Amino acid sequence: MRKLIRLAIVAAALALLTPAFAAADPIVGVWKTEPDRKNLISHIKISACGDKFCGQIQSAYDESGKEVQTPNIGKKLFWDVASEGGGKYGGGDFWIPMVNVDVAPQITLNGDTLSVSGCDHAICGHQTWTRLSK
Repeated sequence: MRKLIRLAIVAAALALLTPAFAAADPIVGVWKTEPDRKNLISHIKISACGDKFCGQIQSAYDESGKEVQTPNIGKKLFWDVASEGGGKYGGGDFWIPMVNVDVAPQITLNGDTLSVSGCDHAICGHQTWTRLSK
């Protein structure tokens, strides 16, 4: 019985600590995208969402650097993305606002750059994002 109680305590502690490990992951922070087809640059806030990661469009800027308002600000760009180890992330869904489709993301972290790509059948996209803050 004591063994069972001890096992339950360890399992509960691990469940409580898993989101803390995700929050300390190096992917967490604010990232600057490349210009999209409308020449807008976005700032994406990546945070822990439970034991996985999600990204939200925080702000957008025109080519001169002036902040602009778009209907996508505040919307989730991706969700349920998991660390696969070695700086690689995947799973979940990634929404591409320009064509309004969800794709399976492939994300690779290398220092302060994030390589983000995804495909929907024959249509694929790729960007390299740079870290703005942790």
